[in-house]
Amino acid sequence: MELNQVSYFLHLADTLNFTAAARLSSVSQPSLTRAIRRLEEELGGPLIHRDGKNSRLTGLGHDVEAEFRRMAVAVKSVRNHSENWAMGRHRVLDIAVAPTVGPREFTAFFKSALAQAPSIEIRLHALQAKEDTSEVLSGKYHACIMPRETRTEHKLEVHPLFRERFVLGCSANHPLAVSETVRGEDLLEFPFVDRLRCEFRDRILDHFAQRGLLMQPRIRSDREDWVQGVVADGHAICILPERSVSARGLVTRPIDGFALERDVVIATVSGSTAPVEIRKIAQLAAGYAWG
Repeated sequence: MELNQVSYFLHLADTLNFTAAARLSSVSQPSLTRAIRRLEEELGGPLIHRDGKNSRLTGLGHDVEAEFRRMAVAVKSVRNHSENWAMGRHRVLDIAVAPTVGPREFTAFFKSALAQAPSIEIRLHALQAKEDTSEVLSGKYHACIMPRETRTEHKLEVHPLFRERFVLGCSANHPLAVSETVRGEDLLEFPFVDRLRCEFRDRILDHFAQRGLLMQPRIRSDREDWVQGVVADGHAICILPERSVSARGLVTRPIDGFALERDVVIATVSGSTAPVEIRKIAQLAAGYAWG
C-alpha cells in the first residue's frame, strides 16, 4: 500500500467519480483506476460499486475510508512536524520542571505566553532525579525550569525568573501559624517532614545543626505532593521555598535568623541553535512580572 493510493481513494470516496477523483489527484484517470484496482487486490475485495453515476462505496469501502481518513490526518501531522524541523521551528515544546518548583507561579505565565504565541504547544515534564541542564544540551528537552545550578555552561542561555526564600511550611491551623516570624527552637516541638528532593536539603539541616537544633525527621519523601499533603493536614512541619506551595491549607512563615534563598531560572540552548519558539518563551518568562 502506498500513500498516493490512500489519497486517490479518499478523492474517489468524496466524488464517487473516477474522472473527478483523477482531477483532484492530479493524475490521469487510467492511472487512478489502476491504483484503486491494486488497492482492492491487496485488501481482498471491491471498494466501490462501479455503476456510472450511481457508483457507491461497498461495505469494505466505507470501513477503509474511515481508516484512511485517520491515516491522512496522521500523515498531515507528520509533514507539519517535518516542515517545522526543517525550518527551525518547533510547534511542540518540551519543557522539564524541577519537582521542587511549584505550579502556582506558572499558571498565569503559561496562559499569557500561549496567548502571545498561539502556534506553540507546551508539553511539561517532571525533571527526573539525576537530570539537569545537560538534558537541554542533549536535545531531550527544549528548556528546563529549575533552581540555578552552581556550575556554568557557556552553551546554555539561562534567564533568571524570580528569587524565593526558604520558609517554614505548616497547616493554617498549626500553633506556629499565628506567629509572623517563627523561632528556630520552636520547630523542634513538632514532627519534621524531610523533603528528599530539595536541592538545599543539606544546607538547611546544617544551618540548624550549627545552632544546636537537630531536626529529627519523622517522615521522609521525595514526593513534593506527599510532603505538602502531610504538612497541610496535620501538625507536622517542613521547610520549603515560599513559592512552591501547592497544597490547599498549607501556609508559610519566615524563620528568625534563617536567610537561605534560591533563584529559579529557565535554561535553553544558547544562540541560534535554539528553536525560535523556545527563545520567545524564554524571553517572555524573563520579562514577566512574577510578583
